[in-house]
Amino acid sequence: MTTTLAIDCGGGGIKASVLDEAGTMRAHPVRVPTPYPLPPALFVQTLGDLAGKLPTADRATVGMPGMIRHGVVVATPHYVTRNGPRTKVDPDLVGQWAGFDARTALTDTFGLPTLVLNDAEVHGAGVVAGTGLELVLTLGTGLGCALFDGGILAPHLEFSQAPVRWGMSYDTYIGEHERRRLGDAFWSRRIRAIVDGLRPVFMWDRLYIGGGNARRIRPEQLTKMGDDVVVVPNTAGIIGGVRAWSLTRP
Repeated sequence: MTTTLAIDCGGGGIKASVLDEAGTMRAHPVRVPTPYPLPPALFVQTLGDLAGKLPTADRATVGMPGMIRHGVVVATPHYVTRNGPRTKVDPDLVGQWAGFDARTALTDTFGLPTLVLNDAEVHGAGVVAGTGLELVLTLGTGLGCALFDGGILAPHLEFSQAPVRWGMSYDTYIGEHERRRLGDAFWSRRIRAIVDGLRPVFMWDRLYIGGGNARRIRPEQLTKMGDDVVVVPNTAGIIGGVRAWSLTRP
């Protein structure tokens, strides 16, 4: 039986568990707050410490925010800030993260074959049916996005950083800070407007909405989104660590 160390790295917290081939957790999940400021060396150390609290595994999957290509960080929106999301960006951290080979560093730290993807991509791997065009949006600190075609992960789009209104990116427009400011009712209407606007862009067969804030969408707004929109549990961010190995491109 192949076991997988799955780590879900968010803007506010990092959680991990070990899963069997069926995606069943073989250990109680462990979680720590995301430390800031967070240079790559501290990131790797934090994940290594988490892994040390769990049973040994045969491989590892890490999902983290930002544009990740072939395990290398192109850009990450939260980890370059001084004190966490929506705080001042540290130019030195921007330089340290850009081009950081996270897959190699974590492979060496864990001593295991390691897959590093965007966190929404791992989340999506835990829920997609594997047929048609499936879009995954995760709502949490910001917005995550992943696209699957016939069950195969498409190249990542850092859609969250695109401008939407009033000079705001999608990340900030529907992120946690705005949800708290607006309240769940108004924020839910904003989520529905975003879904309506994206429908003619992606023309998905199924849209999955996950992440910690998905459960906060008001039922009446979810109903108006249509039958092709499904809210999925946040645990997919860890469970997807198993299926991610079979859904990524060779």
